[in-house]
Amino acid sequence: MENKSKGREALEWIYCILIAIVIVILIKSFIGVPTVVKQSSMYPTLMQNERLWLSKWGTTFNKMPKRGDIITFEAPTQRYTDSNHIDYQNPVAEYNYNPTNIFTKFVYYTLEIGKTSYIKRVIGLPGEHVQIKDGSVYINDQKLEENYLQDYVVTSDLDGLYIDIVVPENTVYVLGDNRGESTDSRRFGCIPVEKIESKAVFRFWPLNKLGGIYKDVK
Repeated sequence: MENKSKGREALEWIYCILIAIVIVILIKSFIGVPTVVKQSSMYPTLMQNERLWLSKWGTTFNKMPKRGDIITFEAPTQRYTDSNHIDYQNPVAEYNYNPTNIFTKFVYYTLEIGKTSYIKRVIGLPGEHVQIKDGSVYINDQKLEENYLQDYVVTSDLDGLYIDIVVPENTVYVLGDNRGESTDSRRFGCIPVEKIESKAVFRFWPLNKLGGIYKDVK
């Protein structure tokens, strides 16, 4: 009887652990996750080692983000610098790794082992003509007023080739706020909506910056 009782107790613990794992996966996949800023491409809006809460609610259903939103997405495979390899009629970032079975998909997309993500700001939406010229961004020939940028910031091509394009359907054009130090759509093209992972909605560290993230854009 004692062995049966211990066996039943062990099974109960296993069930509890499995349920906890499932709950964590569901929260991570459909609600959101905390993250740490590791790069400087969004400086000074986001600083290295700041802690953010990323919402996955809208991105789970491939909802189109708004201009000015700060999003995370799976890093593209290619960063083109040779104009001979660019399709300007379809300037979409390439993703050459596509796991095919359930296990590899779970490891890559859910556990995110071996997966790299970027965090950038949404600038161009589907059907819009985006141009980088005269040190600024132009949307449909109108200069974009980016109030979140520092006054000294100049938006150059940064040796990228996607600087005069029409954003394809179901994609977005993204840039880092630190325009001189950001690998973004200027170099790899537009990001498919299905590759968007989350939206940065809240900063909880450091405490003196506790609150929402500035995204004013006209």
